[in-house]
Amino acid sequence: MLEAAPVADLTSHLGYWLRLVSNHVSHAFARKLEAEGVTVAEWVLLRELYGVPSLGPSRLADTMGLTRGAISKLADRLIRKQLVVREDRADDARAHLLALTPAGRDLVPRLAAHADTNDAAFFGHLTREERAALEGLLKTIALKRGLKAMPLA
Repeated sequence: MLEAAPVADLTSHLGYWLRLVSNHVSHAFARKLEAEGVTVAEWVLLRELYGVPSLGPSRLADTMGLTRGAISKLADRLIRKQLVVREDRADDARAHLLALTPAGRDLVPRLAAHADTNDAAFFGHLTREERAALEGLLKTIALKRGLKAMPLA
């Protein structure tokens, strides 16, 4: 009879520690955004539109790693919140572009400040070298695994 392999403690896995920190970072940020009336996914779409006149849903879908249908649903929510508008494309009557409204443009810097304070709360104690090392390691893992979709939750 074969002897069962020993079962490692949860805390012996790097994934455990990564998930523990990630969950707390993400949850704290989501609460800050919720207080502003948006979700993390909505924030990402707003941020992608910030600083450009407009973008097509297909381009946003590619950049964010979502389907066009998911982008459409996000856009619909942001249009109802009067943060985004749909514009007709001059070169193609069947297509449209998404752009920030003035209210959306005004909101993005406030949301970005929440991202900065959240980052500082969790990582501000790290030295510049530790932060660079952590970022480098995470980027290396993402590259090695081909991870491209933006974290939206």
